[in-house]
Amino acid sequence: MRLYHSHLSSNGRRVLMVAEQLGLPLDIVNVDLGSDSERARLREIDANGKVPVLEDGDFLLSESCAIMQYLCDLTPGQQLYPQDARVRADVNRWLFWGSQHFAETISILSFEHIWKAMIGMGEADPATVARAEGELRQLGAVLDGHLAQRDWLVGDALSLADIGVVTPLMYLERAKLPLGDFANLMRWFDRLRQLDLWKNSGPA
Repeated sequence: MRLYHSHLSSNGRRVLMVAEQLGLPLDIVNVDLGSDSERARLREIDANGKVPVLEDGDFLLSESCAIMQYLCDLTPGQQLYPQDARVRADVNRWLFWGSQHFAETISILSFEHIWKAMIGMGEADPATVARAEGELRQLGAVLDGHLAQRDWLVGDALSLADIGVVTPLMYLERAKLPLGDFANLMRWFDRLRQLDLWKNSGPA
């Protein structure tokens, strides 16, 4: 299987972490997201023109959460995506929460503090930053409260829920994410950062 990926992408990192945990080898095609020609070639295989994209024979699959689920479904006996309907629904709940709320809000701060200057759009906008920081603190409180009496988001072991939610925190320092005061959240993040699947999937 081939994965079109960029080391700048937290969404791609999700997929690499799952593949690492499942022991699935992937042929990585690194895409330079700053290159118009490489983005054009990416759009030839996926109309969204975004990474990650998984190529499995004649099957092309985009959207990182869908790719993670597919890799689990290909792996007999895996524990990242449990078969029990209610447990799986709980995992899905956190995957959707992570994508629709947590990662989306972090992406605003990542753009303002990291990518904006890189593409020549100037300094961060204070009003946009303040609004996103307020929203992220609210989301951080939800996550922190959920983790107050547990080590993992769902059940008592690592699951797709943890991997799906944690990866945008790779921008914690560079994007100046205001989450350092959430002790339970940071404890959970530190636990995940110690795992090989984090260390082997991208920058610390």
